[in-house]
Amino acid sequence: MAWTTPRQDPDRSRRRLQLLAELAGARAVRQRSRPQRQRTERLRQLIATRRRVVG
Repeated sequence: MAWTTPRQDPDRSRRRLQLLAELAGARAVRQRSRPQRQRTERLRQLIATRRRVVG
């Protein structure tokens, strides 16, 4: 018995491609925001260290 894949309807295929594109876009935004998050975390650490030294 040969394996055959059922044909998807065009609407389902279009929605799937749209969802995959949205996920890829969200992933790209998240990767771009990581450096900003790292800078923010580093700045918080520096401020906390300075407060300990000064205070």
